Amino acid sequence: MSTAQDSSREEIVQGGVRLLVLLGSLFFAAGAFAAPDEAALGKAEGYPICPPSLRPDTRCLVGLVSRFDEVFPARKVAKGAPTRPLKRAAAAPAIRYTYLSQGSGLDDYLSRNRTTGLLILKGDIILAERYQYDRKPEQRMTSYSMAKTIVAMLVGVALSEGKVQSLDDRAEKYVAELKGTPYGETPIRHLLTMSSGVRFTETYSGRDDVATLSRLSPLGERAGGAATVMPFRTRDRPPGEGFHYSSAETQVLGLVLRAATGKPLAEYLSEKIWQPMGAEADASWSIDKGGYEVAYIGVNATVRDYARLGMLLANDGALDGRQIIPAGWVRAATTPPARQFEPGQTGSILGYGYQTWILPGKERQFMLRGLRGQGVFVDPKSKLVMVHTAAGEVGDPGLMVLLTLWWGVGESLAESESRPSRDLQ
Repeated sequence: MSTAQDSSREEIVQGGVRLLVLLGSLFFAAGAFAAPDEAALGKAEGYPICPPSLRPDTRCLVGLVSRFDEVFPARKVAKGAPTRPLKRAAAAPAIRYTYLSQGSGLDDYLSRNRTTGLLILKGDIILAERYQYDRKPEQRMTSYSMAKTIVAMLVGVALSEGKVQSLDDRAEKYVAELKGTPYGETPIRHLLTMSSGVRFTETYSGRDDVATLSRLSPLGERAGGAATVMPFRTRDRPPGEGFHYSSAETQVLGLVLRAATGKPLAEYLSEKIWQPMGAEADASWSIDKGGYEVAYIGVNATVRDYARLGMLLANDGALDGRQIIPAGWVRAATTPPARQFEPGQTGSILGYGYQTWILPGKERQFMLRGLRGQGVFVDPKSKLVMVHTAAGEVGDPGLMVLLTLWWGVGESLAESESRPSRDLQ
């Protein structure tokens, strides 16, 4: 893999490329090919939205992932003013990647994968922006578990403000309803790293613990709040002993944040991140029957605003000289805290930080990752971000090809930037 990268925002595309300010424009590229599985995904019905379900039909998936807050109740995450403008390269760079010994380009990838939206951002310049299945830039795409990283960033802000006093505090210090339960007795630090030691199954079989958590939170089968995690009361190991992915850990962190800040998560996100980063659109966050945000999933935002969030993290939480999220927190959250969290040690090619997946390699790269193919990839060194939203099946084995595409994007841009520039006459 090439490591030749240039962080300069002015050298994104060589040869005198014009940059267009993206204000009021709805321009976006679209491929001249059919997206995969259009008929199965409900094209003839206009990609319908369907009633809430633990196991939605395939025909409902595009509508679900792009209109999640019409299926499940949600609270607005208000944008502020002004919007931070993004620029656009006059021509998209050539992107190449190799997967299973086959060389491919961006159009090839889109023709084979259920991508609803894809955006590549370098600095403040959009290099490519694509949508499929008649989706549009203004639509809010659901995060699924990408919300977990957002929760972690809010914990960092709350810690810096003294609202959360210490990562070694137990959750029960803030959430009285959890007192005496395994989750209540778990320090915040170990909730952040998915190492509480509390038994929880997350296989997406429809009969596992995450199915129970889903029924009790977005599906509203219980009162909400702390009641959503009460069924999970068996401790298998001491906190901090080992990584075990569990959406319930994030749900507990959300309860801690709500109690510590005295604000709904959506309001806190709006105040501390969404408005300061210059989001162009309101987002939303799904809520349970009691009006508590479903912390482990359910942030809904435009692809461009996910890209803004990714670039904020690429800059270690800073924007235009203003520190929005503490820099040390962003670096800690995106670095494995111990060997057991390093790539290859978690049962995955990926490592884990604070509610954030860490990519293998010498340079720090990380991703926000969600079910059904959602991802925001971040390379702080080259200031490169790739947003990918999708309508994949549960258990879709598309991670490796998506990682290969991401690495191909980095290599393609590094190669183009290393070529001598030519002045246009």
